[in-house]
Amino acid sequence: MKQSGRVLLVDDDADLLRLLSLRLEAAGYLVDKAASAEAALSALAVRRADVLLTDWRLPGMNGMDLFELVKKSYPSMPVIILTAHGTVPDAVDAVSRGVFGYLVKPFDSAALLNKVEQALQLSAPAMVVDDQNAWRAEVVSCSPLMDELLAEARLVAATDASVLIRGESGTGKEVLARALHRASPRASGPFIAVNCAAIPDNLLESELFGHEKGAFTGAAARHQGLIAQADGGTLFLDEIGDMPLALQVKLLRVLQEREVRPVGASKSLAVDVRVISATHRDLESLIGDGLFREDLFYRLNVVALQLPALSERREDIPLLSQHFLAQLCERYGKEVAGFAPDAMEYLCSLRWSGNIRQLANAVEQCCVLSTSGLIPLSLVQKAVSDGMASIPTLAEARRQFERDYLEKLLRVTAGNASVAARIADRNRTEFYRLLQKHDLVASAFKEC
Repeated sequence: MKQSGRVLLVDDDADLLRLLSLRLEAAGYLVDKAASAEAALSALAVRRADVLLTDWRLPGMNGMDLFELVKKSYPSMPVIILTAHGTVPDAVDAVSRGVFGYLVKPFDSAALLNKVEQALQLSAPAMVVDDQNAWRAEVVSCSPLMDELLAEARLVAATDASVLIRGESGTGKEVLARALHRASPRASGPFIAVNCAAIPDNLLESELFGHEKGAFTGAAARHQGLIAQADGGTLFLDEIGDMPLALQVKLLRVLQEREVRPVGASKSLAVDVRVISATHRDLESLIGDGLFREDLFYRLNVVALQLPALSERREDIPLLSQHFLAQLCERYGKEVAGFAPDAMEYLCSLRWSGNIRQLANAVEQCCVLSTSGLIPLSLVQKAVSDGMASIPTLAEARRQFERDYLEKLLRVTAGNASVAARIADRNRTEFYRLLQKHDLVASAFKEC
């Protein structure tokens, strides 16, 4: 039996769709089916697949149009195209543009399963942990957006490349960094986290690099720095944008030479660390202002991972709320089953400018003050600021306007995406990308 993985199968031939699905399921794969590219995009918005297997010729968008959209939204997802002999040259060209591979009809089961297995190994390489999902156990999410981020994280975890995690405060950057560490070959080594903004500038150098006895006033004993403590493992530098320029130079030397010199020492010590950094700040602007070194930025930003704000993954709010509540009930010895329906609806409607950290604080206050088995709406309202949800961010306002505009356009055109795209003055591919961004399916408006 093959390793379980999820395959999204796209073909407008119902009989072939059923046959291929049976073959894949018999080999141990989970299979989602779609009869068109548009249906496939809707399916991906609900649940991410590990591999996309699509016919070239489809009604509406063809397989290559689908690939182009998938590549933008799910860059780590391998795509296999099924093609007839007449489109082989096109398929070969598609491979040069990033398609994982193609199968020429008719093909046998062995060729199909072999190609899917190769693609699955690319999208979900063997990890050093027994349970393939244990590495991400602390990441509480059912969001397709987070699934794609974690797929990228899993790929980069297998390497020693430096990673820069970007995202707003409270989005869980350290949680993601720990998951990367657990998924890496360094999982058995130490994970050392340093908040560069929380340690005073005059102490940060000593904490990071260590010092010898007598190196400065108050250095009564030799101190091993955090970089040396991370030897053989992972060093996580949170809020890297707040590191003083003088220390940035020394950190760059560590990354370049793989050695660290403690304060007051006459020689350097070799270190073997993988560096993951994180920031909520615009490092490019800091570089322009002379506050962050460009050469260090390129050393740290080998791979960039962008954590979405909680407002971009609202489907995770009920999951996170219940997760925090269960932890808090155990800590405080309370028996609270959950949130009243209107209370949960209210939680999901809020903007959460402080993201997951703010949600956790609100849930804790609700848990502490709760006197019943279900947390009521009034307690949730008390736990959050009264004006938090009244004014959306500019990005949220633009996003809501865009969705309202698209919905109105599709209603007016009765779901005719081609006509709607012309009215919006967008090409068809770009228009479908907009629809996917807002989880809209044009065909659903034909009955409106």
